[in-house]
Amino acid sequence: MADLENCKGCGRLFVRVSSPYCPDCLKKQDQMYETVYRFIRKQENRRSTVTEVHEATGVDVNWIYQWIREGKIQTSVFPNLGYPCKSCGTLIQTGALCDNCRHRLEHDIDQQQKRDEAASRSQRGKTYHT
Repeated sequence: MADLENCKGCGRLFVRVSSPYCPDCLKKQDQMYETVYRFIRKQENRRSTVTEVHEATGVDVNWIYQWIREGKIQTSVFPNLGYPCKSCGTLIQTGALCDNCRHRLEHDIDQQQKRDEAASRSQRGKTYHT
C-alpha cells in the first residue's frame, strides 16, 4: 500500500510506493549514475579511484559509495573503486568491515565468550543444593 511521506532527498511530500525518494530525486540520481558510469566505462578511466571519479564528474562520493555497495558499480570491472569500512574507514569492496576489523571483532567475541564461560563456571562452584 502506498504511504504519504517526505522525500529523503529534498523533503518534498510524495506518495511512496517503494523508494524513499520522490520521482524527481530518483531522476536526478539516475542522471548522476549515468554520468559516473559513462566516465568509468571509458578504457582510460577504468582504474580511477572514487576521488578521481568525484572530481571528474562532480557526483558526491557518498552516492558512488552507495552504488558500489548496492552492486550497481561492480568492483570486479573497476578494481580501484570501493567504499569505507564502517569501523576504520579503510576502502573495501565487499561487506561492511575490512578483514582486520572483522578479525579483531571475532577475537573480541571469542575472548568475551571465554570470560563469560569462566564466570559461569565460578558461579556454579558456589551454588549449594539441598
